[in-house]
Amino acid sequence: MARRVLLIIGGGIAAYKSLDLIRRLRERGAAVRVVLTRAAQEFVTPLSAGALCNDRVFTDLFDLDDEREIGHIRLSRDADLVVVAPATADLLAKMATGQANDLATAVLLATDKPVLVAPAMNPRMWDHPATRRNVQQLLADGIGFVGPNAGEMAERGEAGVGRMAEAIEIADAVDRLLTGETAGALVGRHVLVTSGPTHEPIDPVRYIANRSSGKQGHAIAAAAAALGARVTLISGPVTLSDPAGVQVVKVETAAQMFAAVNEALPADLAIFAAAVADWRVASAADQKIKKSKGGSPPALALAENTDILRTIAKLGPRRPLLVIGFAAETEAVIEHAQKKRKDKGADWIVANDVSPQTGTFGGDRNTVHLVTADGVTSWEPQSKDAVARLLVQQAADWLAAHKVNVRHGQG
Repeated sequence: MARRVLLIIGGGIAAYKSLDLIRRLRERGAAVRVVLTRAAQEFVTPLSAGALCNDRVFTDLFDLDDEREIGHIRLSRDADLVVVAPATADLLAKMATGQANDLATAVLLATDKPVLVAPAMNPRMWDHPATRRNVQQLLADGIGFVGPNAGEMAERGEAGVGRMAEAIEIADAVDRLLTGETAGALVGRHVLVTSGPTHEPIDPVRYIANRSSGKQGHAIAAAAAALGARVTLISGPVTLSDPAGVQVVKVETAAQMFAAVNEALPADLAIFAAAVADWRVASAADQKIKKSKGGSPPALALAENTDILRTIAKLGPRRPLLVIGFAAETEAVIEHAQKKRKDKGADWIVANDVSPQTGTFGGDRNTVHLVTADGVTSWEPQSKDAVARLLVQQAADWLAAHKVNVRHGQG
């Protein structure tokens, strides 16, 4: 019997992607029914959606023929999964507060089936405290999320987190939920992730830092949350939005990051993706250092920061079950990563080339090599989101294959 998906299309410009989603779901053998909100009909028509799903499209809560049979209840129960794509800020707010004033929200309130939402909105709307509260409520209610992704918006000059996930990403998430292959693979686990750079102060206005954007670490945290983990993301200074469903601890210095990592333990899985500064200024100035005319540049005495990866990997009983580090290299990438894995005591190292010509720092794509005790696996160049999903899934598989009991998921 074909899997039955009820697709609710919200009123955003990303609605055009939902037409492609219908096609991809049907290619995978799913039967698709579509509900269009009133606003969605400003972007796509019932005719186009109906032609693609090969079924009638539903638009009105007060359709006389349907409601003789309590149509919104029937729609909500006939599906195996309800997908909302795009899920606008307005739809998320209505879902979080239990409203049911149109067909889409009535179906969502009446359904007893899993619900997956693909948010799409302007980055400032996604970052708004009201939206963040609504997302947290929906996560607590058991609603699944796919996306949103980072990128350019429909509005000229607007960019950030808010783009709806691509149709193939949503279709993959539907497959996972319906087959149970990876859904909840990290339920009950506590995953600790570090991300971004650290800023080591020279004086009140200057600091030592690096070019890390935090995109890879934040993507890893989101991927772990998508598999059901309780995630603690310890982030240095970045301009990224907090991933949905993740506890975020914001720090600036390496010392603060190390303290936050210790505070977050114990954990089942720790992924250290942050680019932590190796050194700090031994004595940062209390006031801005002034340049003297004709004088020599000030001498900066450096002190070594605590090596967070090495310290946690060799922690003893409180050591996470699986410890993964990152090696950002500009030459001999694999060789340096292999040495780093042994020196630091990490289980796995994810090595990537961050030479300026690669565009890895600050970019949306990554080319990595997974270094383990068993050897090296080189992955194809792909988006940082895809790298994150693959890495987290392999970590989940490792925990399952080694029959490691859940120890730290609650807290």
